[in-house]
Amino acid sequence: MIDKSLIREFGKIVGEENVLASKEALDAYSYDGTTNWIHRPDVVVFPATADHICAILKIATREKIPVTPRGAGSCLSGGPVPVRGGIVLCLTNLKKVLKIDVQNRTVVLEPGVVLFDLNNLVGRHGLFFPPDPQSYLSATIGGMIAENAGGPACLKYGVTQRYIRGIEFALASGSLINIGKGTFNSAGYNLLEVIIGSEGTLGVVTKAEISVIPIPPVRQTILAVYDDVAVAGENVSKVLENGVIPGKIELMDNWVINRFEDMLQVGLPRDADAVLLFEVDGTPEAVEAETKKIFEISKEHGVREVRVAKDADEANRYWMGRRAGFAAVFGAAATVMAEDVTVPRGRIPDLIKKCKELAKTFDVEIVVLGHAGDGNLHPSILTDIRNKEHYDRACKAMHEIFIAAIEMGGVISGEHGIGLEKQEFFSQSVDPQTLRLMKGIKSLLDPDNIMNPGKIWS
Repeated sequence: MIDKSLIREFGKIVGEENVLASKEALDAYSYDGTTNWIHRPDVVVFPATADHICAILKIATREKIPVTPRGAGSCLSGGPVPVRGGIVLCLTNLKKVLKIDVQNRTVVLEPGVVLFDLNNLVGRHGLFFPPDPQSYLSATIGGMIAENAGGPACLKYGVTQRYIRGIEFALASGSLINIGKGTFNSAGYNLLEVIIGSEGTLGVVTKAEISVIPIPPVRQTILAVYDDVAVAGENVSKVLENGVIPGKIELMDNWVINRFEDMLQVGLPRDADAVLLFEVDGTPEAVEAETKKIFEISKEHGVREVRVAKDADEANRYWMGRRAGFAAVFGAAATVMAEDVTVPRGRIPDLIKKCKELAKTFDVEIVVLGHAGDGNLHPSILTDIRNKEHYDRACKAMHEIFIAAIEMGGVISGEHGIGLEKQEFFSQSVDPQTLRLMKGIKSLLDPDNIMNPGKIWS
């Protein structure tokens, strides 16, 4: 428990109205977007400046209080869950866009800026920030940096780390440092790569300079329907082998197709085993050529039906269905184990087949969808944590999926992070010497282990 005198001290720093300690508030900040982990903090603090953050961290270091940084809380791996109690440091009040440099295509902003708001703002200048997680309506830039977020567009455009030019960063000690430059720089160690994806375990991003790029002049959506989800997976490789790099390739299995139809009635065959949703973008000539190529390749390799969206409205309906289908997964059962594994693209069919086998073996329903273009799939198991026998079977099935991904040369997280969900398998999937090096970096930057303790490794 945190002494009430410390809570008053936090109130003097950020204002009493920005310190929450009621049972209701602590409950509200005890969990994240989808995981089953719940643990109350002792206090929730809302800083509004980098100085506030540094002052709070100095107290936390002095008193050896755990600090869990938090953005929108839309994390899918338990990252913002304060499993050791202490302080939840909620950064949503740091939401200023400080500078937009259209000529150099950079933006300086605070970590609480929401991705959707950012893209609306830079979109007025014909620019956008490509990483696009499912939670784009609420995801904050600080959270995206912490998790190295991706999304459907990362096949062509890459994940968050590709767009981070520099950050202002508060260490656990309360010291403020600057890492990276606005211009490209190859001098010295690339410490940005250490911070990006560190899940709040090394410190707190207080400001970032990011790159943005021009919005493509033309986009085209193609929907391909398959009788076998494994054939759909094979088609992903066929498209890419022929030199076409779509902006997005999304895969949806039969379960998601039916939820898609329930909500939007676009005429998809409910008995189809899978759908691939492609988006190509660029110049009109390039988009026309790539659309034709995807159509031809799909026809040659087992597609049942191919549709080219006739206009933006039809394309938007397809993508709305993809987003709604993902959302429907989380409303389909009392507990949803939504995971995030990545395998080499050529092994996508193998992983999908493995999921089907495991569903039968453990008698659980496994829904498969994801960003097929880069091999990043999201197997989701529908279960109920209140039914211990069923939940235990679901856990065993998910563990087998992790093991299969590793054996196929893949990784246990493509974009969600490790957090609390995958600690056991992270240690198995990383070289022991590499793991020791990571822990050494953690000890150097956070010697008292106050920054998001209990995450990534136990």
